[in-house]
Amino acid sequence: MTAHPVSRTTRRAATAALLTTSFLLTACGSGGGGSDAGGGQARPGGTLTFAVGSDAGCVDPQQVASNDTIYSVRQIVDSLTDQDPTTGKIVPWLAKSWDISSDATTFTFHLRSGVTFSDGSELTAQVVKDNFDAVPKLGALGTLAEGYLSGVKSTTVVDPLTVKVTFQQPNAQFLQATSTHSLGIESSASAKKSPQEKCSQGVVGSGPFVLKQYVQNQSITLARRTGYAWGSSLWHKSGEAYLDKVVFKVVPEAGVRAGSLQSGQVDAISSVGKANEAALKGGQVTLQRRANPGVVFGLALNNSRSVLKDARVRQAIGFAIDRKQIADTVFPTGTQPATSVLAHTTPDYADLSSDLTTDAAKAKSLLDAAGWKAGSDGIRTKDGAKLSLTVDWIPNSATNQPALELIQQQLKAVGVGLTLKQLQVTQLAPTLQSGDFDAAWSNVTRADPDILRSSFSTKLANFYRLPVTPLDTSLTGQAATTDTTKRAELVKQAQELLVQNAYYVPVVELQTQIGVAKKVHNLNFDASSRIQLHDTWIG
Repeated sequence: MTAHPVSRTTRRAATAALLTTSFLLTACGSGGGGSDAGGGQARPGGTLTFAVGSDAGCVDPQQVASNDTIYSVRQIVDSLTDQDPTTGKIVPWLAKSWDISSDATTFTFHLRSGVTFSDGSELTAQVVKDNFDAVPKLGALGTLAEGYLSGVKSTTVVDPLTVKVTFQQPNAQFLQATSTHSLGIESSASAKKSPQEKCSQGVVGSGPFVLKQYVQNQSITLARRTGYAWGSSLWHKSGEAYLDKVVFKVVPEAGVRAGSLQSGQVDAISSVGKANEAALKGGQVTLQRRANPGVVFGLALNNSRSVLKDARVRQAIGFAIDRKQIADTVFPTGTQPATSVLAHTTPDYADLSSDLTTDAAKAKSLLDAAGWKAGSDGIRTKDGAKLSLTVDWIPNSATNQPALELIQQQLKAVGVGLTLKQLQVTQLAPTLQSGDFDAAWSNVTRADPDILRSSFSTKLANFYRLPVTPLDTSLTGQAATTDTTKRAELVKQAQELLVQNAYYVPVVELQTQIGVAKKVHNLNFDASSRIQLHDTWIG
């Protein structure tokens, strides 16, 4: 099976699953997810100032999982492939074509010639091998990239511009994985640095921008890459990016970000919340929205905690939550309540809304059956212990705290106490790795259902300490089959097991909403609802 950049009608078995569900795109003001309001000729130059709510404390794309930082570091690296945000189709980028074995165990990429990194080194098959060989050694912050390459047997240099990746078993998700920022290609020199060095110092990529300065918790500054000429086949402009410079400023307060956009101090802002929508609508600002594929926002339970080992307690938490109230009250207009552990924009999503109803009476009944009795202060007790949990969360979105405060009220109504514990963005991954938590407010964006395996397989990181169950069989099976119908069935089965056993409590789908000044054109979303700035211009 071969993919060609000109004629791409042949369906590849390993990627057909990506197209079985359409990617739904919603936008406010601009249509199609772009910010081009028309009126004027695109022209190079200028500085885009983008205010984000947080800093992940790391500027290595292979280790960053927080959208606010992905927005910037994504611009530094190119990927082997790209993914069309409208169709989900995988298209050429650094790889001009690829071959996939019939059993999806071997992926051979034919690289473009003439690609260079910002340190002057050339893109070769050896560079790709150096990257993929280093990923499994990234550690706590590299779990997404590590998951994408789990089961890899070897990465082989066939010739200077041909690299072959072989897996121990069929790996249907891998081609889509090569389109993600987590497998963005870095120079060999960067790939050989320690994960800590890459986080603090940044990396050398072949992307349309280069990292000029990183001041932790303050700003990330990018500069246009001179001579860039190997953009994604999805981009409209050839050659270098339009913008001279991009500055990402960390502004934690949502209201301050909105005010800065209104006053013209910044050109775009992340995480526009419901409270700021009215003030930003109209005038010189456009609100852009796109639903994120992947694992929805929810309570990621530590299933090894003694209280949470009881499925009835976990299920009661799920029935106590009023998802619609949370979506309508806290989140941006158009946000949907979770109807599965996957967002509806994810390929092979299954509608499990009948299992995710709000039923306080059922929640109370389950807790009664589990031996938790109503206490004088409203919080249930059992054997002298209170039914109280702590949920860890990070301030990387303005909606996190108000959403959790509403969940706190809803759980208290059935006798479950919830304490909210704010962590720094950099603390979340080590905390999950340590296992020292009751629950975490979490989501993971990826435009492929294999995100379920990355997140919940006991054979991988297993942050949420799930026990070994038939869920593992479903997760492993969907990654191993090239039969798209069978894969969809296994993905549905995995969703059902996760939801019905309440290993994870889905709450609300993440919808990315950003505010963009109308003078900014073509600030576009990619397939994962992050931004791509190569085609962006100011005028």
